[in-house]
Amino acid sequence: MPTPAATPTSPWGEIPDLAVDAGAAHLREVLSLVVEHSAARRSLVVYDTRSDLARALTEGYRRNLPDGEFIDFDTIAPDEVLAAFRRLGAGDLVVLIQSTNFRLEAFRIRVELFKLGLKVIEHVHLSRMPGDQGEHYIESLAYDSAYYRGVGRALKERIDKATSGLVDSGGETLVFASPFEAAKLNIGDYSGMNNVGGQFPIGEVFTEAQELEAVNGRVRVHVFGDTSYLVNRPAAPITLVIEKGRVVDAINATPEFSRLLEIIRADEGEVWVRELGFGMNRAFTRERRVNDIGTYERMCGIHLSLGAKHGVYPKPGFKRKDARYHVDIFAVTEAVYLDDELVYKDGGWIV
Repeated sequence: MPTPAATPTSPWGEIPDLAVDAGAAHLREVLSLVVEHSAARRSLVVYDTRSDLARALTEGYRRNLPDGEFIDFDTIAPDEVLAAFRRLGAGDLVVLIQSTNFRLEAFRIRVELFKLGLKVIEHVHLSRMPGDQGEHYIESLAYDSAYYRGVGRALKERIDKATSGLVDSGGETLVFASPFEAAKLNIGDYSGMNNVGGQFPIGEVFTEAQELEAVNGRVRVHVFGDTSYLVNRPAAPITLVIEKGRVVDAINATPEFSRLLEIIRADEGEVWVRELGFGMNRAFTRERRVNDIGTYERMCGIHLSLGAKHGVYPKPGFKRKDARYHVDIFAVTEAVYLDDELVYKDGGWIV
């Protein structure tokens, strides 16, 4: 009896060919519309092959950058990688595809590349997102220019002029009785900015209350970032009680969440609520998640941060050397109001 032929193994493992094709199409838009890379400029892709998602993304860039230089990070010495960076000129492109995150001694890769005037697309912690999560990540790279730039700018306009805000998280409300800091955009438009690029996927507008003690109420949390920077979803939402901008109680807290609060209190004395993030990436929802908290942060809905650290908005009494924690938590988001205007309902922004 003849031996059945072995099924060929896909080079990107659990990620189907159709998803790789879709990823290549999404990256084509990212390259042309977001970082505005042209064939007249050089490109360098530094990748590894340690995860299915890293291999799939590398294939997507190969299809779009036929004249690019590709370097497998695990096959050459760090000095050779640094030398390759320095051969490029201002306006050229570097893509970093990392199953974990590349270490080059004291070289802070993205920061140093920006100093060289290079455009940067960074994909990190890809090994945290196996199986279907890899497909969710690929979907999150789709760039809808009209949505991100139109809705993103409209949200910033509403935030910057608002005198208050409210988050309805399904029976509980968190009130921001304060104007907000000037909102920052992560919408794939770098016009007027010093640096072009950053960590992908994109899709966020963020701010915080000008008066942190003006934040009061309750908010139901369906996901939080744990001490390993992974998404932790409790069986039932945790209700945070917030008074004068500080967490004073956590109802239905899991042991992991209680430990997180204990760590922050031990080092900072109290647990502040700082960032108010308006996530825009529709590839991620309450039910469609990825394990990496830095990726899931773009989820369409509201996220907050716990801890005194938020370097974007310096505040009196908060010293950088003492502010150690910035832990992302994700609110059950039924509705969001800026002043009296409803800006979020039914899972999406309506500005």
